[in-house]
Amino acid sequence: MTHLDRVDLNLLMPLAALLEERHVSRAAQRVNLSQPAVSRALQRLRETLGDELLVRGAAGYELTPRAERIQRQLVAVLPRLEILFAGETFDPASAAESFRLAGTDYPAMVFGPALFQRVFQQSPHSTVAFRAWHDGVFEDLTRGLTDIVFYGVAAPPVLRSEKLFKETFVCVMSADHPLSAQAQLQLDDYLRCSHVMVDIVEGDQTVIDRHLHALGTPRTASLRVPYHAAAPLAVPGTSLVATLPRRMAAQHADNPALRLVPAPTEILEMTYYMSWHPRLDDDPAQRWLRETVRSVTADI
Repeated sequence: MTHLDRVDLNLLMPLAALLEERHVSRAAQRVNLSQPAVSRALQRLRETLGDELLVRGAAGYELTPRAERIQRQLVAVLPRLEILFAGETFDPASAAESFRLAGTDYPAMVFGPALFQRVFQQSPHSTVAFRAWHDGVFEDLTRGLTDIVFYGVAAPPVLRSEKLFKETFVCVMSADHPLSAQAQLQLDDYLRCSHVMVDIVEGDQTVIDRHLHALGTPRTASLRVPYHAAAPLAVPGTSLVATLPRRMAAQHADNPALRLVPAPTEILEMTYYMSWHPRLDDDPAQRWLRETVRSVTADI
């Protein structure tokens, strides 16, 4: 880079025009500069390169041997520079991207199928890896190991977080549970129940148990399971209550062995987010992926 440091790259286009046109006025018209400006550019190029470049001959200006070599090199270099500095575009139909998502089984089941369908319909050569939630998912965003994380809590401020939708909670219980006929569970009744808890972070369902701990009314788990999908399967024929996001619980609405009862009002609604690293803000493929997520989640 020793030689490049002393070169004004703004001289590249006048240089190419001068070598091709071999005429200062025509070169000036070609690069939309005045004739004096191009004359000054030629003088600076001569000083920088230590060569006259253009010399007068019987039929006008002629190229020096070095100018001829430079012109041959510019034919290869300038198109590459044009590609380098041109705005990137993304054509999903021809692209072969590897998209990396992460979240619990909630997004994978609630809007994942529609998202995957949309991605592969529009970008059939791309691949998607949906990784399981773990305590270090936001660190994975920072390290560039994941593109988007889906979660019911915003990411740390150093990352981007965008609200996708609101979600409420439903209690799933056996059809013969003593509280199954309630229009909505009251908090006192809820806390006396035996609970199935989805172990998202350190044994808790983060959004639900954060609210209850803040109220000083934590619940007690009789059973902990690693996935939302496993919780309602443990309920029939027991006194267990599983508290699930409404959109996921709705998948069990037609099961005669289960009843769905709105959770206590003290369990607040959840804002669901997608989060990514700021370095992906302007990446065309990532912008397309985020817009696809927005489109899919707007319909659920």
